[in-house]
Amino acid sequence: MYLSQLPDDVLYHILSYLDWKTLSRLSQVSKAIFHFVSRDSVWKKMAKDMLNTGISPNGTDLYPHILLKERVKLSQNWCAGVCKRDTLLKWKTKLLPWLQLDGDTLFLSQAADIRAYRLEQKCRTLRKPVEIYSGHRADVCKFVVTDSHLISGGSDGKIVVHNRRTHNSTQLSGHHQEINCIDSKDGLIISGSRDQTTRVWSLASDCQKQVIPLYDRVWSVAINPALSSFVTGTACCENSSPLRIWDVERLVCVCCLGSEFRRGAGVLDMVFETPFHLLTCGYDTFIRLWDLRLSPQKYVMEWEEPHDSALYCIQTDGNHMIASGSSYYGVVRLWDKRKTECLQCMLKRTVSSYVLLSYLWSRRSNRQAGHAGARPKMAARRRQASGKEERKSDLD
Repeated sequence: MYLSQLPDDVLYHILSYLDWKTLSRLSQVSKAIFHFVSRDSVWKKMAKDMLNTGISPNGTDLYPHILLKERVKLSQNWCAGVCKRDTLLKWKTKLLPWLQLDGDTLFLSQAADIRAYRLEQKCRTLRKPVEIYSGHRADVCKFVVTDSHLISGGSDGKIVVHNRRTHNSTQLSGHHQEINCIDSKDGLIISGSRDQTTRVWSLASDCQKQVIPLYDRVWSVAINPALSSFVTGTACCENSSPLRIWDVERLVCVCCLGSEFRRGAGVLDMVFETPFHLLTCGYDTFIRLWDLRLSPQKYVMEWEEPHDSALYCIQTDGNHMIASGSSYYGVVRLWDKRKTECLQCMLKRTVSSYVLLSYLWSRRSNRQAGHAGARPKMAARRRQASGKEERKSDLD
């Protein structure tokens, strides 16, 4: 009896003992074997244990229209650092923008404007922007893209809400200094500023819902995917934890995370993996994973930046992979949560302590060859001083 003549359940059981290389070689035996091995059910168990394959921890396939076989191959490229590097855009002025890739559209802040570029598979350079979002009188510090809106915060202390469908914009005023962080989900907007306040807004109204004084500079905010709470991260210049969880309805502090933060160990970025798992990073050079169902006084895992550099950006694929961006020469590191050491390090060619990059995974599918299943977004954030200088200023 030939291998292809075996019942499907027997074949699945046999193939479950093979690794991805052996499966790839087996698919070259015949057309019948090729079509069977190409089925997602053959690769799903393997893909769940790999990086950035679009399989969530509970087994949900985020990109069912892309073959798992191809995504497993690309996962190996992520681990080995195999990629193509192209210069998509150049400009003469020394601008350090915030970048975000959403589907096939790249949003890029340049001074007081945000420009949207359409990415094409065969085009290695960006053409003219398809849309320009304006409204700030000073530089854009941070923006967030949702399905229907683009919401930006600037150094002028203003928030500008752009409707991506009607192309109308609304300005929200309230902060007195530059807005360092902003997040939005399901019509809720949370912003944080150097004026030591966090403000809660609604897309349905031009007026702010609440002002929360934190008595410390706010560097990061994140809304829980369950929309029941949000987290703020401060500069840690006071005698309290920089991480606080707030109830969305009552707008009161539910609890503080951690108890051993040293003075000046501000939290610069954070992201929710699930409604119960939170990743944070900052000046103390550590990535920490918090489980909100357990004791808030202790994190469950941590990873240390090898060069003792402040971590400005962090993102995850929702499974095993973490990406972090540091202020030291624009280094981007890829981490496997099951290991303590860094998996890959990507160094920016231009030496600059101001530029930091992180890879964010798009909510939409990627149709571009070479990144199927998990197109990354790239984010670069401008700071007025290097990591060491900012850390010193936080202590002053």
